[in-house]
Order: sequence, then structure tokens, then C-alpha cells
Amino acid sequence: MSTSALTQDASESSYELSIGGMTCSSCAMRIEKKLNKLDGVVATVNYATEKAKVVAPATFDPQLLIAEVEKTGYSAELPKPKVAAADRQDDGEPVDHELVALRQRLIGSIVLSVPVILMAMIPALQFTYWQWASLALASPVIVWGAWPFHRAAWMNLRHGAATMDTLVSLGTTAAFIWSLFALFFGTAGVPGMTHPFELSIAPTDGAANIYLEVAAGVTMFILAGRYFEKRSKRQAGAALRTLLELGAKDVAVLRDGAEVRIPIEDLSVGDEFIVRPGEKIATDGVIVSGVSAIDASMLTGESVPVEAGPGDAVTGATVNASGRLVIRATRVGSDTQLAQMAKLVEDAQSGKAEVQRLADRVSGIFVPIAIAIAIGSLGAWLGAGFPAASAFTAAVAVLIIACPCALGLATPTALLVGTGRGAQLGILIKGPEILESTRRVNTIVLDKTGTVTSGRMTLVDVVTTPSTDRRDLLRLAGAVEDASEHPIAQAIAKGASEELEEMLPEVEGFQNFAGSGISGVVDGRAVLVGRQALLDDWAIAPDAELQRRKEAAEQEGKTSVLVAWDGEIRGLLVVADTVKPTSAEAIAQFRELGLTPILLTGDNHTVASRIAAEVGITEVFAEVLPADKADVITRLQSEGKVVAMVGDGVNDAAALAQADLGLAMGTGTDAAIEASDITLVRGDLRSAADAIRLSRRTLGTIKGNLFWAFAYNVLAIPLAALGLLNPMLAGAAMAFSSVFVVGNSLRLRSFKSRAGASTPTPAPTATPAPVFTP
Repeated sequence: MSTSALTQDASESSYELSIGGMTCSSCAMRIEKKLNKLDGVVATVNYATEKAKVVAPATFDPQLLIAEVEKTGYSAELPKPKVAAADRQDDGEPVDHELVALRQRLIGSIVLSVPVILMAMIPALQFTYWQWASLALASPVIVWGAWPFHRAAWMNLRHGAATMDTLVSLGTTAAFIWSLFALFFGTAGVPGMTHPFELSIAPTDGAANIYLEVAAGVTMFILAGRYFEKRSKRQAGAALRTLLELGAKDVAVLRDGAEVRIPIEDLSVGDEFIVRPGEKIATDGVIVSGVSAIDASMLTGESVPVEAGPGDAVTGATVNASGRLVIRATRVGSDTQLAQMAKLVEDAQSGKAEVQRLADRVSGIFVPIAIAIAIGSLGAWLGAGFPAASAFTAAVAVLIIACPCALGLATPTALLVGTGRGAQLGILIKGPEILESTRRVNTIVLDKTGTVTSGRMTLVDVVTTPSTDRRDLLRLAGAVEDASEHPIAQAIAKGASEELEEMLPEVEGFQNFAGSGISGVVDGRAVLVGRQALLDDWAIAPDAELQRRKEAAEQEGKTSVLVAWDGEIRGLLVVADTVKPTSAEAIAQFRELGLTPILLTGDNHTVASRIAAEVGITEVFAEVLPADKADVITRLQSEGKVVAMVGDGVNDAAALAQADLGLAMGTGTDAAIEASDITLVRGDLRSAADAIRLSRRTLGTIKGNLFWAFAYNVLAIPLAALGLLNPMLAGAAMAFSSVFVVGNSLRLRSFKSRAGASTPTPAPTATPAPVFTP
């Protein structure tokens, strides 16, 4: 199982910084490099989320981190706990001041640049002094509109670095200075001067050519690309913001017997609060009084409300569908399940997959190479005897087209959308490196209890003698079992009550016989319920047919108990851990994904074979001790298999950690969830298939983005160097490439769960599943 690059022990503290002023992945890489030079600091900076995740010694002053970022030329701040109402938009979203400033620059640049571009492209619009009008309109765009690029380039130069902003600033500044030269010292300022718009470079002496439309147009296009890129990144993170805002905003707390409504932030562990029908449950807790159906669909995706009563645990952000509840808070703030889910998603979005680290390294060396190619192009054109204008235009086009913004966005935007969509479906991916594992997995090991099966004993069969009424058997046996706390007894009592649809009668003289059964008096009848040994003590034996049905049930690994009254055995009750209704469908989906399913259980061979045959698994490891589950995973890995493991219990934690990919059912224990790579909020095994499909699709989107980003630069730079690409079109193409990558990533928002989409494929009945014992 992969582990995060940022590990933390008790002597360390973790910080999250919001970074401002980044314009490309090279900026993020430079900040990350600077922070990692501090003693004891391990940092990762994500351009897409605009955040830095830092692990530092516990005594480290976080203000030193902020100071280091600011020395690098960017802004940084620790996250604020609340956003003031004044800093929220009409729709409730926090105001993004960088986005607002970027929009203002873009609008101003569009208004001023469009006339300049039109005049340069359409000779009919070139009136007598059009070139001087172009200068008046283009100058604010090149100076004010492009100021973020110039500022970033200057800051980079001071630190001996070059980023994508360096390319943009160099290109637009060079075009502007050349235009000034041509206007004031050449022939371009002569009244009535005209020149046509061309897609390729035409040899000239350069004195009559101005490139104001190039400088203004490139600035406008790149600002547009940055604006839509930033907006798209906000949309990509919308799932996380939605998740964070699912919770209630205030709560009615009981104080001295009276209701007091307080902000959710003021709620403490141990407080008792009231939830009325239709209200959200404010935080995780235990029901003190009241019975209701809890709608957890917004959190888990499960559409059917779950009945809950006193003593049942409830989760914050779920909805009380019916009755009035009094709940005692057990977890508040960052300790709640909702907050932990959100943190898992955010951590995953903030990390970097191995493929992203490669992209970061490439973009770090790409900018100096691009500048070198531009200088080389300039020298080659001049050396070949072409006019300076042609050489200059080719060099500017190289500088502009080389901006690898798309390269920096390829991974983080896909990761943002993919993990956000997973959170909406109840699939929590802990880190981006997990995506690499899902691609290689070819074997999936499934724990039986609580994963493939419900994990609870259920009444599955009722057998009566010819002289006994079924309702009488259920009524009397259910009443006696209801007085016992044993899981088998509770399963029988629940099954009897549900079938009869009535309250079970009271029991008198209840008696428990350890290990063999129970007895009691119901409606004046002395009832015995238990094993054969208990009835042998009373010299009561079942008839041949009942004995045959009992043995058949036990051969299938089920538990059977006999029921007797009035000195005669009246029937047989069979209980078993039942398979979840969706497990067979999930197994069929695993096979479609190219995975070989294997059942892993501590139960005996008989039970394991029955469950495997029911869901369509043909390979089983049975009678495996909890401590040996990880050894089974290791054994499979030694055979060359890449193993995913799905489990839910404490005894699965080691196996989940050992597996190449660990998936924990969110209905399971904290230990299993902590040890896993992916948490499935719903207890539905089909979510595991969805998780693997989503992870693979996200990884595929990342690779597709990287391919197009690399291919774009590889193909476009030679065209620009050869003079076959107008600088303004180069700027438009560069901006479009970033928007294309973000748009491609946003397609992941359409990913849909396939729950219920496939038909279960049962295992062949002619050949029983082989069962292995370690």
C-alpha cells in the first residue's frame, strides 16, 4: 500500500498555507523548493488548490513559513476559521479577490485590445493615424493588463529563476519595444502606413512593422486563459466545498431543561440537543430519546432511511426524517465523520501523484530551454540573412507558444475533479498516489463478514412438524428468545417479530442453560429452544424429517435450533449470516474490470464455500486466523499478483495495509479505515467497483492531459521557430491549451455509479469452489 510523502509523528506539526500570486506550476515548484530548504521542513505545494501542505518540527513558528514564501515573491497566510459575511458573494461562496482582480484586468484588456487586433487584421480599418491609435489603446494593456506577468518575471529574475511568466513578459515586452522603435525611429509612424495581417513570416526590413496587436492580443488571450482556468479550478473544488457545507449551521441545545439555539461552533461533547423532523442532525452523537428514520442520502448516497432509536449512533449532516430526537453529542468540529471525510478529500486533492512529480520536474527545466530556443531562433534567422523583423517575430512566437501552463494543470485539475466526484458518491480516495495502484491491480481479496455478507445473524428458515402452526412456532420461540441477549436469540426474535408483524408476548420463568439453550413459560406453555443436547436432557428427540433438515442446514454452515413444548419437538429455526443483496452484482463488476475475486474468511470451509457459490467466487481462503490475513495477501503478492483488499474489521487492518490497494467499508471500524487507501462510505460492495473505475478513469484523464500538453509544445515550438506561427495566434493557442486541459478534467464530473447496472454472474454449480487453508 502506498504511503504519503508527508508522514508525521508526535514531535511534528502540520500546517496548511493558502498561497497567493502563483501563475503556473513553476511558481509552485519554486515555493516548494524554498520551503524544503528550511531545517526539518517537508512541504508540497499544489498549484491547482493554491495551498501548501507543510510538516515541520512541533516548535517551528509557522510565521517563518509565511515569511519564506513572501521572500520568494508570493503571499501566504494560515487559513481563516470563518469567512465574514462581507467577504461572501450573493450565492454564499467566499469572495476570491484574485479572481475579481483578474476579471477586471481581463475586461479592460478585451475592451482595449479588440480594436487594436481588428485594425491590424483588416486593412480596410487602417485609417490615416491608425497605428498611433493602436499605441494609445495597446499601451495600458501591455503595461497594466500584463502587470502580473511582468511582476512575476521580475521577482523570478531576482531569485535567478525563470517561469512561464518570464516567457510571457519577455514576449510582450519585446513586441512593445520593437513597435515603439518602428513608430519613432522607423517608417511605421508615417501617416497612411498600412500592412496586411499574415499567418506566416514575410521577409521585410522591419522598420515599417509594428507588433502592438501581438503584445495586446497575447496579453488578452493569456489573461482569458488564466481567468477561465481559475474559475474552472473553483468549480473542480466545488464537491469539497459542498461536502464541508452539508452540516447544520446552528443547533437547539438543552440547557437547564430549556432549549437554547446556539451556533454549531459552540456545541461541546456531552451537550444534549434537539432535532425536529426535517432538520439536519448537528453533529455525531447517540440518541438519548425518541425514535425516527434517519435519511443519510446526502452523506452516503443510500436512498432508504434507517430506523434509529435510543442508544443508536447517528452522524452529523444526516436528516431526521420523522420523529423528535434528543441526541447527546459525542464528536464535534474536526472530529466528526463529515469533517474527517472532507479532510480525506482535501488531502487527496492537495497531494501529488508520481506522474505529477514528473510533470513538475519537466516544467522546471522547460522554461530555460524555451528561452534558449527563442534566442537560437533569433540568431539563426539573422545568421541566415533574413530581416531583423522576421527573426524577432519568430523568437517572440517561440517565447509565447512555449508557456507550459497546460502541463502544470494536467494532473491537479483531474485530481480535484476525480476525488471531488468520488466524495459525492461516498468514495474517499486518501491520496493521489493511490491512482497508480488501481491501474495495476488484477486480484481483489474480499473479507466475508460485513463485506460480502451483512455481518449479522438472520432468521433464514422455519421448519415445522405437521401438527404445528408456523405462527405458533414463531410466536412462542420468538418470545423466549427475545428475553436473551445472545446474537442468535436476537436474530430469531427479530425475524419472528417482523414476520408476525406484532409484539411478542411476555415470558415468565426465563432460564438460560449456558452453551445449550434457554427455556421459559409463554401463555402457560413451557417452551424449550436450543441445541440437540438440551432436548436430550429432557428425553425429547426430533422426527426423521426434522433431523434430516437440521443436518442439511448445518452442512451448509448455518446454525439451527430446535423448539419444543408440551413434551414434543415442534419445529426447527435456522439462522445464518446472509449475503448482502448487492454482493453478487459487485463480483460481476469486478470480473468486468479484469479482477479475480477471492474470498478470505476465518469461518469453516462449509460456510465459506456456500457464500462463495452464492455470489460467484471460485477461489476461497477459509479458516484464516485474524493474524494470518496479511500473510495470505503476502503469499498472493509473491505469486506476482497485484492485490486489492476490501475489509471492515479491526482484524482486517493489517491485511489492508499489506495490500497494494486497501479499500475499507465506511460501516466498519476506525482501525480498518485508517489502514486503507480508499474508504467506501456506504456498506455496498459495489462501491468498491465504482472506486476502482473512478480511480482508473481519473488516472486516464491525467495521462490524456499530459499527452496533449506535451504534444502541444513539441509540435508548436518548431512551427514558431520556423516562422510559421503568428505570435498572436500562438498566444491564443497557448491559452486554449490550458482551457482544454481543465475542460477535459471537468468531464470527470459526469462519472456515474454503476450500482444496479450489471447482472450478477453466478459461479458454475458443477465445479465447487476450491478452498485453501493457509
